[in-house]
Amino acid sequence: MAALSDDDITRLQTLLDGLPAPLQALDVSALDGFLCGVLLQPRPVPAARWLPQVLDIDGRPAPAGAAADEIHALVTRRHAELDAAIGRRDWFDPWIYPLEGEDGEPAPPSDCLLPWVAGFATATELFPGLMAIEHPELVEPLALLFMHVPPEDLEDADALLAVIETLEPPSDLAEAVQDTVRALMLIADVTRPRAAAPARPRPGARRPAAGRASAPATRRNPRSPR
Repeated sequence: MAALSDDDITRLQTLLDGLPAPLQALDVSALDGFLCGVLLQPRPVPAARWLPQVLDIDGRPAPAGAAADEIHALVTRRHAELDAAIGRRDWFDPWIYPLEGEDGEPAPPSDCLLPWVAGFATATELFPGLMAIEHPELVEPLALLFMHVPPEDLEDADALLAVIETLEPPSDLAEAVQDTVRALMLIADVTRPRAAAPARPRPGARRPAAGRASAPATRRNPRSPR
């Protein structure tokens, strides 16, 4: 299935904007984060459960017709694209875009990430399987994502907030995007582990111990304790 082009993304946003009130559709950035949140659940989420939230955050039914069908087709393609990339642990370009601040200067990275992370958070609220997992290797990648959310919005997340305080904020948007994709792959290592194919030892050779390559070290805030 072909990846969505820039024209496809623009078309998708136009279709979402054209949905009638009172529907509140996700924009393309929030949609992309939402799909990643769906795909990183420990158990697959059927399309019938997550597709209605794309057209309306409350899951209200949208009018049937060509527009809804086209939205479903485009979103399904993006879902498949993300599913394949996460499954292979391949880099992909998240739909995160630079924004301007009130002074016309580039907005801080967290402002640009917030719509995407909000979509991811929506998925974790609707489908709580991921956040219900108690695994030490999930805390840091989740902190890399939720560090872009205002602390007051992270209720009952003391452990997450404690890790967020140790992280150094990204210096620019490119670094923030890189951290986001890396965090998703680290989460996938826990919720969607890949089965390692057994190596074929050469005659007389010792079989190496199993293990996976470690991800690059997360930047730490030098002002905060580890």
